[in-house]
Amino acid sequence: HVAGIMQHIEEAGVHSGDSACSLPPYSLSAAMITEIRKQTEALALALNVVGLMNIQFAVKDETVYLIEVNPRASRTVPFVAKATDSAIASIAARIMSGEKLSNFPLRAPYRADAGYDETLPLGDPLTLADPNMPWFSVKEAVLPFARFPGVDTILGPEMRSTGEVMGWDRDFPRAFLKAQMGAGMVLPASGCAFLSIKDADKTPEMLEAAQILIGLGFTLVATRGTQSWLKDHGAAC
Repeated sequence: HVAGIMQHIEEAGVHSGDSACSLPPYSLSAAMITEIRKQTEALALALNVVGLMNIQFAVKDETVYLIEVNPRASRTVPFVAKATDSAIASIAARIMSGEKLSNFPLRAPYRADAGYDETLPLGDPLTLADPNMPWFSVKEAVLPFARFPGVDTILGPEMRSTGEVMGWDRDFPRAFLKAQMGAGMVLPASGCAFLSIKDADKTPEMLEAAQILIGLGFTLVATRGTQSWLKDHGAAC
């Protein structure tokens, strides 16, 4: 049983403990999710795991790459349990003690067309839930930079977070916003933004980010190459 598929907000290379994650995935195609489920089930059976396991994949150009398989629970288990209303730690413990997975029925799916303000029924926590929920749960890391002035804020493969929060809503943008608010993110409404973009990252997405900042009333400053690239694409810098 695949209890949850969480998609990182940050790209691969940032430690999963520092990355915001969305359950269900916010941009993966149905075909990609099917492939991830297929590979997950194959790995679990091949490794003969009884209980919980967690896997980290990377996706590039519709190809799935395996980063690591951990035959144990992860700290995202409480998050997945809360997001799916399924007591997966309790279920796993009982399976490890000898009960069969078939003793825990698969819960009927929620109505995908339920209205935004419609109250959905709570599920039986000792049932297995389809993680493709009709709502979004976003995990965001709580980072210690505000408490330790001068600490390098660049994220990488080492985990720096000291906690995490959860934002929940019926659509992804609101859930993500609530997660940011819960983590104490206070975004400025105006000011000056500094950009330094390496050549490989000078993409339409980065140009759009600069244009959004300008549209919000920010002025931009940049390193020489980035400034030239932005200017050539009509972004005042």
